[in-house]
Amino acid sequence: MNICKFTNTYLPHIGGVARSVASFALDLRKLGHRVQVVTPIFANGDGSQVEKEDYVLRVPAIQNFNGSDFSVRIPLPYIIDDTIDEFKPEVIHSHHPFLLGDAAFRAAYRRGLPLVFTHHTLYEQYVHYVSPETKSMKQLAINLATKYANLCNLVIAPSGSIARLITERGVTSPIEVIPTGVDVEYFRSGDGESFRRLFGIPMDARVIGHLGRLAPEKNLEYMCEAVIKALKKMPDQARFLVVGAGPADSLIRGMFQKESMEDRLIMAGSQSGRKLADAYNAMDLFVFSSISETQGMVLTEAMAASTPVIALDASGARDVVIDDQNGRLLPGDAPSQLFAETIVDFFERKDNADPWREGAINTARKFSRDASAEKLVKVYRSLHEKNLQGKFKSDKKLDAWDNLQRSMETEWKLLSEKMGSLIETVRNGNNDP
Repeated sequence: MNICKFTNTYLPHIGGVARSVASFALDLRKLGHRVQVVTPIFANGDGSQVEKEDYVLRVPAIQNFNGSDFSVRIPLPYIIDDTIDEFKPEVIHSHHPFLLGDAAFRAAYRRGLPLVFTHHTLYEQYVHYVSPETKSMKQLAINLATKYANLCNLVIAPSGSIARLITERGVTSPIEVIPTGVDVEYFRSGDGESFRRLFGIPMDARVIGHLGRLAPEKNLEYMCEAVIKALKKMPDQARFLVVGAGPADSLIRGMFQKESMEDRLIMAGSQSGRKLADAYNAMDLFVFSSISETQGMVLTEAMAASTPVIALDASGARDVVIDDQNGRLLPGDAPSQLFAETIVDFFERKDNADPWREGAINTARKFSRDASAEKLVKVYRSLHEKNLQGKFKSDKKLDAWDNLQRSMETEWKLLSEKMGSLIETVRNGNNDP
Protein backbone atom coordinates (compact mmCIF):
# COMPACT_ATOMS: atom_id res chain seq x y z
CA MET A 1 0.00 0.00 0.00
CA ASN A 2 0.93 3.66 -0.36
CA ILE A 3 0.69 5.36 3.05
CA CYS A 4 1.22 9.08 3.64
CA LYS A 5 2.01 10.20 7.19
CA PHE A 6 1.73 13.81 8.40
CA THR A 7 3.57 14.62 11.62
CA ASN A 8 4.65 17.83 13.35
CA THR A 9 7.65 16.03 14.88
CA TYR A 10 10.12 13.66 13.24
CA LEU A 11 13.74 12.66 13.52
CA PRO A 12 16.17 14.11 14.51
CA HIS A 13 13.69 15.61 17.01
CA ILE A 14 13.91 13.76 20.32
CA GLY A 15 10.52 12.57 21.50
CA GLY A 16 8.08 9.71 21.56
CA VAL A 17 5.98 10.82 18.57
CA ALA A 18 9.00 11.32 16.32
CA ARG A 19 10.42 7.92 17.22
CA SER A 20 7.03 6.23 16.88
CA VAL A 21 6.43 7.61 13.38
CA ALA A 22 9.97 6.71 12.31
CA SER A 23 9.85 3.14 13.65
CA PHE A 24 6.44 2.44 12.10
CA ALA A 25 7.60 3.88 8.77
CA LEU A 26 10.65 1.60 8.82
CA ASP A 27 8.62 -1.48 9.76
CA LEU A 28 5.95 -0.80 7.13
CA ARG A 29 8.63 -0.46 4.47
CA LYS A 30 10.15 -3.76 5.56
CA LEU A 31 6.73 -5.32 4.98
CA GLY A 32 6.80 -4.05 1.40
CA HIS A 33 4.68 -0.89 1.70
CA ARG A 34 5.58 2.59 0.47
CA VAL A 35 5.55 5.33 3.11
CA GLN A 36 5.73 9.09 2.51
CA VAL A 37 6.38 11.29 5.56
CA VAL A 38 5.44 14.99 5.54
CA THR A 39 7.05 16.90 8.42
CA PRO A 40 8.58 20.29 9.29
CA ILE A 41 12.29 20.99 8.90
CA PHE A 42 14.30 20.11 12.01
CA ALA A 43 17.93 20.93 12.60
CA ASN A 44 20.47 18.43 13.93
CA GLY A 45 21.79 18.88 17.44
CA ASP A 46 24.76 20.84 16.08
CA GLY A 47 22.47 23.23 14.20
CA SER A 48 23.15 21.74 10.76
CA GLN A 49 20.29 20.83 8.45
CA VAL A 50 19.17 17.23 8.09
CA GLU A 51 20.29 15.57 4.87
CA LYS A 52 17.64 14.86 2.27
CA GLU A 53 15.92 11.50 2.72
CA ASP A 54 13.87 9.45 0.28
CA TYR A 55 10.12 9.79 0.84
CA VAL A 56 10.49 12.42 3.57
CA LEU A 57 9.17 15.85 2.61
CA ARG A 58 10.43 18.50 5.02
CA VAL A 59 8.42 21.70 4.76
CA PRO A 60 9.75 25.12 5.84
CA ALA A 61 9.18 25.80 9.53
CA ILE A 62 9.92 28.16 12.39
CA GLN A 63 12.58 26.48 14.54
CA ASN A 64 12.40 26.27 18.37
CA PHE A 65 8.92 27.73 18.52
CA ASN A 66 8.27 29.87 21.62
CA GLY A 67 11.34 28.54 23.44
CA SER A 68 10.46 24.88 22.85
CA ASP A 69 12.35 22.28 20.80
CA PHE A 70 9.44 22.01 18.32
CA SER A 71 9.23 23.32 14.75
CA VAL A 72 6.08 25.01 13.45
CA ARG A 73 5.60 24.64 9.73
CA ILE A 74 4.98 27.62 7.44
CA PRO A 75 1.86 26.91 5.33
CA LEU A 76 2.92 26.15 1.75
CA PRO A 77 0.08 23.93 0.47
CA TYR A 78 1.25 23.63 -3.14
CA ILE A 79 4.55 21.99 -2.18
CA ILE A 80 2.67 19.38 -0.15
CA ASP A 81 -0.01 18.81 -2.80
CA ASP A 82 2.50 18.18 -5.58
CA THR A 83 4.32 15.57 -3.48
CA ILE A 84 1.11 13.80 -2.49
CA ASP A 85 -0.24 13.73 -6.04
CA GLU A 86 3.02 12.20 -7.27
CA PHE A 87 3.06 9.63 -4.44
CA LYS A 88 -0.59 8.54 -5.03
CA PRO A 89 -1.45 7.52 -1.43
CA GLU A 90 -4.23 5.07 -0.58
CA VAL A 91 -4.56 6.22 3.02
CA ILE A 92 -3.61 9.38 4.94
CA HIS A 93 -2.34 9.05 8.50
CA SER A 94 -2.30 12.16 10.69
CA HIS A 95 -0.31 12.28 13.92
CA HIS A 96 -1.56 15.65 15.21
CA PRO A 97 -4.89 17.53 15.13
CA PHE A 98 -3.32 20.89 14.22
CA LEU A 99 -0.68 22.44 11.92
CA LEU A 100 0.19 19.53 9.61
CA GLY A 101 -2.92 17.79 10.95
CA ASP A 102 -4.88 20.40 9.03
CA ALA A 103 -2.93 19.58 5.87
CA ALA A 104 -3.54 15.85 6.43
CA PHE A 105 -7.28 16.40 6.77
CA ARG A 106 -7.53 18.39 3.58
CA ALA A 107 -5.27 15.97 1.69
CA ALA A 108 -7.55 13.07 2.62
CA TYR A 109 -10.95 14.58 1.99
CA ARG A 110 -10.09 16.45 -1.18
CA ARG A 111 -8.94 13.13 -2.64
CA GLY A 112 -11.65 10.95 -1.12
CA LEU A 113 -9.13 8.97 0.95
CA PRO A 114 -9.56 7.42 4.42
CA LEU A 115 -8.01 9.44 7.26
CA VAL A 116 -6.40 7.80 10.30
CA PHE A 117 -5.44 9.82 13.39
CA THR A 118 -3.13 8.59 16.14
CA HIS A 119 -3.93 10.30 19.45
CA HIS A 120 -0.30 10.37 20.62
CA THR A 121 -0.52 13.26 23.02
CA LEU A 122 -2.50 14.74 25.90
CA TYR A 123 -2.44 18.18 24.30
CA GLU A 124 -3.73 19.99 27.37
CA GLN A 125 -0.35 19.29 28.99
CA TYR A 126 1.40 21.38 26.31
CA VAL A 127 -0.58 24.63 26.21
CA HIS A 128 2.20 26.45 28.08
CA TYR A 129 4.15 26.54 24.81
CA VAL A 130 1.55 28.80 23.15
CA SER A 131 -0.22 30.73 25.93
CA PRO A 132 -0.55 31.15 29.69
CA GLU A 133 -1.65 27.80 31.12
CA THR A 134 -5.30 28.12 32.17
CA LYS A 135 -8.24 25.78 32.64
CA SER A 136 -9.93 27.31 29.59
CA MET A 137 -6.89 26.79 27.37
CA LYS A 138 -6.57 23.19 28.52
CA GLN A 139 -10.23 22.55 27.73
CA LEU A 140 -9.78 24.15 24.32
CA ALA A 141 -6.91 21.75 23.58
CA ILE A 142 -9.05 18.76 24.64
CA ASN A 143 -11.96 19.94 22.50
CA LEU A 144 -9.75 20.43 19.45
CA ALA A 145 -8.29 16.91 19.65
CA THR A 146 -11.70 15.33 20.31
CA LYS A 147 -13.49 17.09 17.46
CA TYR A 148 -10.62 16.36 15.07
CA ALA A 149 -10.75 12.68 16.03
CA ASN A 150 -14.48 12.57 15.29
CA LEU A 151 -13.87 13.86 11.76
CA CYS A 152 -11.45 10.98 11.06
CA ASN A 153 -12.40 7.54 9.81
CA LEU A 154 -10.46 5.77 12.56
CA VAL A 155 -8.49 6.76 15.65
CA ILE A 156 -5.48 4.86 16.94
CA ALA A 157 -4.82 4.97 20.69
CA PRO A 158 -1.27 3.98 21.70
CA SER A 159 -2.54 2.39 24.92
CA GLY A 160 -5.71 1.03 26.45
CA SER A 161 -5.83 3.78 29.06
CA ILE A 162 -5.83 6.44 26.34
CA ALA A 163 -8.56 4.61 24.42
CA ARG A 164 -10.74 4.75 27.54
CA LEU A 165 -9.88 8.39 28.21
CA ILE A 166 -10.69 9.71 24.74
CA THR A 167 -13.91 7.70 24.69
CA GLU A 168 -14.91 9.42 27.94
CA ARG A 169 -14.05 12.75 26.34
CA GLY A 170 -16.46 12.13 23.49
CA VAL A 171 -14.55 10.44 20.67
CA THR A 172 -17.11 8.44 18.69
CA SER A 173 -14.98 7.39 15.70
CA PRO A 174 -13.83 3.74 15.75
CA ILE A 175 -10.77 3.28 17.98
CA GLU A 176 -7.99 0.69 17.68
CA VAL A 177 -5.31 0.22 20.34
CA ILE A 178 -1.91 -0.13 18.64
CA PRO A 179 1.18 0.62 20.74
CA THR A 180 4.49 1.54 19.20
CA GLY A 181 6.43 -1.70 19.18
CA VAL A 182 9.82 -2.33 20.75
CA ASP A 183 12.73 -4.31 19.27
CA VAL A 184 13.42 -6.47 22.30
CA GLU A 185 16.59 -8.15 21.07
CA TYR A 186 18.06 -4.82 19.96
CA PHE A 187 17.69 -3.18 23.35
CA ARG A 188 18.56 -6.37 25.21
CA SER A 189 21.92 -6.60 23.42
CA GLY A 190 23.15 -3.16 24.50
CA ASP A 191 26.60 -2.84 26.05
CA GLY A 192 26.10 -1.15 29.40
CA GLU A 193 29.74 -1.48 30.44
CA SER A 194 31.02 0.44 27.41
CA PHE A 195 28.49 3.21 28.09
CA ARG A 196 29.65 3.43 31.71
CA ARG A 197 33.28 3.64 30.59
CA LEU A 198 32.39 6.35 28.06
CA PHE A 199 30.89 8.58 30.78
CA GLY A 200 33.20 7.64 33.63
CA ILE A 201 30.64 5.72 35.66
CA PRO A 202 32.21 3.10 37.98
CA MET A 203 31.32 -0.47 37.05
CA ASP A 204 30.16 -1.20 40.59
CA ALA A 205 28.10 2.00 40.89
CA ARG A 206 24.37 1.78 41.46
CA VAL A 207 22.85 3.71 38.58
CA ILE A 208 19.41 5.29 38.63
CA GLY A 209 18.51 6.21 35.07
CA HIS A 210 16.11 8.29 33.01
CA LEU A 211 15.84 8.73 29.24
CA GLY A 212 13.63 11.05 27.24
CA ARG A 213 12.97 14.59 26.09
CA LEU A 214 13.81 17.01 28.88
CA ALA A 215 10.79 19.30 28.94
CA PRO A 216 8.64 20.97 31.65
CA GLU A 217 5.58 18.78 30.98
CA LYS A 218 7.58 15.66 31.93
CA ASN A 219 7.39 16.44 35.68
CA LEU A 220 11.19 16.41 35.90
CA GLU A 221 11.46 18.69 38.92
CA TYR A 222 9.52 16.14 40.96
CA MET A 223 11.69 13.32 39.64
CA CYS A 224 14.91 15.14 40.52
CA GLU A 225 13.64 15.92 44.03
CA ALA A 226 13.00 12.21 44.56
CA VAL A 227 16.33 11.08 43.09
CA ILE A 228 18.32 13.62 45.14
CA LYS A 229 16.61 12.42 48.32
CA ALA A 230 17.37 8.81 47.38
CA LEU A 231 21.03 9.47 46.52
CA LYS A 232 21.58 11.07 49.93
CA LYS A 233 20.77 7.68 51.49
CA MET A 234 22.84 5.64 49.03
CA PRO A 235 26.61 5.01 48.73
CA ASP A 236 28.67 7.92 47.37
CA GLN A 237 29.39 6.06 44.13
CA ALA A 238 25.68 5.89 43.21
CA ARG A 239 24.83 7.98 40.14
CA PHE A 240 21.85 9.50 38.36
CA LEU A 241 22.21 9.00 34.59
CA VAL A 242 20.05 11.28 32.43
CA VAL A 243 19.95 10.64 28.68
CA GLY A 244 18.23 13.23 26.53
CA ALA A 245 18.05 16.91 25.71
CA GLY A 246 15.57 19.73 26.00
CA PRO A 247 14.68 23.00 27.72
CA ALA A 248 14.67 21.43 31.21
CA ASP A 249 18.37 20.49 31.00
CA SER A 250 19.40 23.55 33.03
CA LEU A 251 16.69 22.86 35.61
CA ILE A 252 18.13 19.41 36.33
CA ARG A 253 21.71 20.65 36.51
CA GLY A 254 20.66 23.54 38.75
CA MET A 255 18.87 21.28 41.23
CA PHE A 256 21.93 19.07 41.65
CA GLN A 257 24.26 22.07 41.91
CA LYS A 258 22.10 23.54 44.65
CA GLU A 259 22.60 20.34 46.67
CA SER A 260 26.34 20.21 45.82
CA MET A 261 25.76 16.85 44.11
CA GLU A 262 27.00 17.67 40.60
CA ASP A 263 29.48 14.77 40.77
CA ARG A 264 26.61 12.30 41.14
CA LEU A 265 24.74 13.54 38.04
CA ILE A 266 25.67 12.25 34.59
CA MET A 267 24.09 14.28 31.78
CA ALA A 268 24.74 12.13 28.71
CA GLY A 269 22.84 14.26 26.19
CA SER A 270 20.89 12.85 23.26
CA GLN A 271 21.82 9.36 22.15
CA SER A 272 20.67 7.25 19.21
CA GLY A 273 21.34 3.92 17.57
CA ARG A 274 23.46 1.47 19.54
CA LYS A 275 24.27 4.09 22.16
CA LEU A 276 20.57 4.21 23.07
CA ALA A 277 20.53 0.49 23.81
CA ASP A 278 23.85 0.81 25.65
CA ALA A 279 22.42 3.57 27.84
CA TYR A 280 19.46 1.47 29.01
CA ASN A 281 21.82 -1.40 29.83
CA ALA A 282 24.04 0.91 31.86
CA MET A 283 21.12 1.55 34.25
CA ASP A 284 20.16 -0.61 37.22
CA LEU A 285 16.79 1.10 37.63
CA PHE A 286 14.71 3.37 35.38
CA VAL A 287 12.67 6.18 36.96
CA PHE A 288 9.72 7.91 35.30
CA SER A 289 7.45 10.57 36.77
CA SER A 290 5.64 12.00 33.74
CA ILE A 291 1.85 12.13 33.96
CA SER A 292 1.38 13.47 30.42
CA GLU A 293 2.16 10.31 28.43
CA THR A 294 -0.16 8.36 26.16
CA GLN A 295 2.23 5.42 25.88
CA GLY A 296 5.20 4.40 28.01
CA MET A 297 7.50 3.90 25.03
CA VAL A 298 10.73 4.47 26.96
CA LEU A 299 9.40 2.15 29.67
CA THR A 300 9.10 -0.80 27.28
CA GLU A 301 12.55 -0.03 25.88
CA ALA A 302 14.05 0.01 29.37
CA MET A 303 12.30 -3.26 30.18
CA ALA A 304 13.64 -4.79 26.96
CA ALA A 305 17.08 -4.15 28.49
CA SER A 306 15.89 -6.00 31.64
CA THR A 307 15.81 -2.73 33.57
CA PRO A 308 12.99 -2.48 36.15
CA VAL A 309 10.93 0.73 36.33
CA ILE A 310 9.56 2.93 39.09
CA ALA A 311 6.82 5.22 37.77
CA LEU A 312 3.76 7.18 38.81
CA ASP A 313 0.32 5.75 38.06
CA ALA A 314 -0.78 7.66 34.95
CA SER A 315 -1.89 7.00 31.39
CA GLY A 316 0.75 5.11 29.46
CA ALA A 317 2.70 3.98 32.51
CA ARG A 318 -0.15 1.94 33.95
CA ASP A 319 -0.33 -0.05 30.70
CA VAL A 320 3.28 -1.19 31.10
CA VAL A 321 4.35 -1.15 34.75
CA ILE A 322 2.91 -3.98 36.85
CA ASP A 323 3.44 -3.20 40.50
CA ASP A 324 5.94 -5.52 42.21
CA GLN A 325 6.36 -7.62 39.06
CA ASN A 326 8.50 -5.50 36.73
CA GLY A 327 8.97 -2.52 39.05
CA ARG A 328 6.76 -0.28 41.17
CA LEU A 329 3.74 1.76 40.13
CA LEU A 330 3.20 4.45 42.74
CA PRO A 331 0.04 6.55 43.19
CA GLY A 332 -0.11 9.50 40.82
CA ASP A 333 -0.08 11.91 43.75
CA ALA A 334 2.70 10.14 45.66
CA PRO A 335 5.00 12.61 47.45
CA SER A 336 8.59 12.74 46.25
CA GLN A 337 9.70 11.28 49.59
CA LEU A 338 7.76 8.06 48.88
CA PHE A 339 9.30 7.87 45.40
CA ALA A 340 12.75 8.30 46.96
CA GLU A 341 12.13 5.61 49.57
CA THR A 342 10.98 3.22 46.83
CA ILE A 343 14.24 3.78 44.94
CA VAL A 344 16.33 3.10 48.05
CA ASP A 345 14.24 0.04 48.88
CA PHE A 346 14.91 -1.44 45.43
CA PHE A 347 18.67 -1.36 45.95
CA GLU A 348 18.50 -2.57 49.56
CA ARG A 349 16.17 -5.51 48.87
CA LYS A 350 18.30 -7.49 46.44
CA ASP A 351 15.77 -10.33 46.41
CA ASN A 352 13.49 -8.09 44.30
CA ALA A 353 16.02 -7.30 41.61
CA ASP A 354 16.14 -10.56 39.63
CA PRO A 355 12.35 -11.24 39.63
CA TRP A 356 11.71 -7.65 38.53
CA ARG A 357 14.28 -7.91 35.74
CA GLU A 358 12.67 -11.12 34.51
CA GLY A 359 9.25 -9.50 34.72
CA ALA A 360 10.56 -6.51 32.77
CA ILE A 361 11.84 -8.54 29.83
CA ASN A 362 8.64 -10.61 29.75
CA THR A 363 6.57 -7.42 29.60
CA ALA A 364 8.68 -6.01 26.78
CA ARG A 365 8.11 -9.13 24.68
CA LYS A 366 4.38 -8.34 24.63
CA PHE A 367 5.14 -5.13 22.70
CA SER A 368 6.62 -6.61 19.53
CA ARG A 369 7.32 -4.22 16.64
CA ASP A 370 6.30 -6.84 14.10
CA ALA A 371 2.93 -7.40 15.77
CA SER A 372 2.20 -3.67 15.98
CA ALA A 373 3.13 -3.06 12.34
CA GLU A 374 1.01 -5.96 11.12
CA LYS A 375 -1.97 -4.72 13.13
CA LEU A 376 -1.56 -1.26 11.61
CA VAL A 377 -1.46 -2.72 8.09
CA LYS A 378 -4.68 -4.60 8.83
CA VAL A 379 -6.33 -1.30 9.79
CA TYR A 380 -5.10 0.41 6.61
CA ARG A 381 -6.33 -2.42 4.40
CA SER A 382 -9.75 -2.46 6.02
CA LEU A 383 -10.16 1.27 5.47
CA HIS A 384 -8.90 1.00 1.89
CA GLU A 385 -11.48 -1.69 1.12
CA LYS A 386 -14.26 0.46 2.54
CA ASN A 387 -12.98 3.41 0.53
CA LEU A 388 -13.18 1.38 -2.69
CA GLN A 389 -16.85 0.92 -1.84
CA GLY A 390 -17.24 4.72 -1.80
CA LYS A 391 -17.91 5.05 1.93
CA PHE A 392 -15.60 7.98 2.64
CA LYS A 393 -16.46 10.41 -0.16
CA SER A 394 -18.26 13.29 1.49
CA ASP A 395 -17.93 17.06 1.34
CA LYS A 396 -19.81 17.48 4.61
CA LYS A 397 -16.70 16.73 6.67
CA LEU A 398 -14.75 19.45 4.90
CA ASP A 399 -17.51 21.88 5.82
CA ALA A 400 -17.44 20.56 9.39
CA TRP A 401 -13.65 21.02 9.55
CA ASP A 402 -13.89 24.59 8.27
CA ASN A 403 -16.57 25.31 10.87
CA LEU A 404 -14.41 23.74 13.59
CA GLN A 405 -11.41 25.85 12.61
CA ARG A 406 -13.46 29.04 12.61
CA SER A 407 -14.92 28.12 16.00
CA MET A 408 -11.50 27.39 17.47
CA GLU A 409 -10.03 30.59 16.04
CA THR A 410 -12.87 32.56 17.61
CA GLU A 411 -12.38 30.89 20.98
CA TRP A 412 -8.63 31.44 20.77
CA LYS A 413 -9.08 35.15 20.06
CA LEU A 414 -11.55 35.53 22.91
CA LEU A 415 -9.26 33.74 25.35
CA SER A 416 -6.23 35.68 24.14
CA GLU A 417 -8.06 38.95 24.63
CA LYS A 418 -9.17 37.94 28.12
CA MET A 419 -5.67 36.84 29.08
CA GLY A 420 -4.22 40.03 27.61
CA SER A 421 -6.63 42.11 29.65
CA LEU A 422 -5.85 40.14 32.80
CA ILE A 423 -2.09 40.42 32.32
CA GLU A 424 -2.40 44.14 31.65
CA THR A 425 -4.52 44.56 34.78
CA VAL A 426 -1.98 42.69 36.89
CA ARG A 427 0.89 44.63 35.37
CA ASN A 428 -0.80 47.96 36.03
CA GLY A 429 -1.69 46.83 39.53
CA ASN A 430 1.93 46.00 40.26
CA ASN A 431 2.92 49.47 39.11
CA ASP A 432 0.49 51.22 41.46
CA PRO A 433 2.17 53.32 44.18
